[in-house]
Amino acid sequence: MAQIQFSRGINEEVVPEVRLTRSRNGTSGTATFYFQNPQALGNDTTEEVTGMYMIDEEGELVTREVKAKFINGKPDALEGIYTIKSAEEWERFMRFMERYAAEHGLAFSQS
Repeated sequence: MAQIQFSRGINEEVVPEVRLTRSRNGTSGTATFYFQNPQALGNDTTEEVTGMYMIDEEGELVTREVKAKFINGKPDALEGIYTIKSAEEWERFMRFMERYAAEHGLAFSQS
């Protein structure tokens, strides 16, 4: 089971667009997650966004770098940026993404 949460214990059902960048030597990179109209910003949600938690059977990956996008004063999207600082972190992140993609129907395309 691979899930993303913005408040602990509440799974985000909206599947994000994910963009990956990696350094030439493969030791660092970033993953940018873009959630259009996420449940975490819904009118019926009272929980505070405390970060982005990527949870699977190996454990948890966490980033606090989460930004809300507003249009005409209304919440529209969430963007989370996960920074990868080593080859080991990259491998761990990719294992999470493989699980998450398989469960949520994501596909990889290279640009």
